[in-house]
Amino acid sequence: MNPISRARELRRQETWAERKLWRLLRERRFSGYKFRRQHPLGKYYLDFYCAEARLVLETDGGGHGHPEQQTHDANRDAWLQAQGMLVKRIWNRQLLRDVEYVRQDLWRLLQERAPHPDNVEPEKRVTARILVPDKPKH
Repeated sequence: MNPISRARELRRQETWAERKLWRLLRERRFSGYKFRRQHPLGKYYLDFYCAEARLVLETDGGGHGHPEQQTHDANRDAWLQAQGMLVKRIWNRQLLRDVEYVRQDLWRLLQERAPHPDNVEPEKRVTARILVPDKPKH
């Protein structure tokens, strides 16, 4: 399978964490930075890649805690770093529990690597959810 077809297949099979992070990053929504999803590079596919900042974002679930996977990830990260890229691994549970921390951390990294003049930290996203307290039972 050629790299473009494989990247398209990976996009169709995205995890919930990739989908959540992509909602923050797509269409230059994140402070004007352009990200690519499942970007092929060498023999690897990068979950998210910002060419301007040479920043790679990887979403990691529990499988990345196993020793074999950690070795694979370390080799992959070393190769990417040799290409001049910074790899930022984001645990899925971080996206679940504290997306605002992830947002602020990414903004800081982007500003360090490729600052945009007059760029301000992205505002906390407003959602349409309304929290309704439980009604007391009679």
